[in-house]
Amino acid sequence: MIDLKATDNHNQRIASLTFASVYPAYVIKVQKKGRTEDELIEVITWLTGYTRQELNELIEKRVTFEEFFAEAKLNQNAHLITGTICGYRIEDIENPLTQKVRYLDKLVDELAKGKKMDKILRS
Repeated sequence: MIDLKATDNHNQRIASLTFASVYPAYVIKVQKKGRTEDELIEVITWLTGYTRQELNELIEKRVTFEEFFAEAKLNQNAHLITGTICGYRIEDIENPLTQKVRYLDKLVDELAKGKKMDKILRS
């Protein structure tokens, strides 16, 4: 079992990743499974409160995940995102930023796995 307490180094690596560097991988992941980029954007906007235009601007500015989530208005139901991602139980992640990034990763995984949108968006 992986240690649930991520190291400071691990948290810092996640914080310094740019959203622009990860976004294309999200697109490829969901499209390979028959989902669309529009659905991906719907999931990201649900979690973060960003519009499509704001997401495009953040990608263009190459903001880090730290900057990305600093301005996000996290959905009030984000705490309902549970389970494991990358070997970590999301609800047990202590670093708030790392937890938000893992929320996003989990939503992308659920989309790619064909889960219905209303289930992904916790409605």
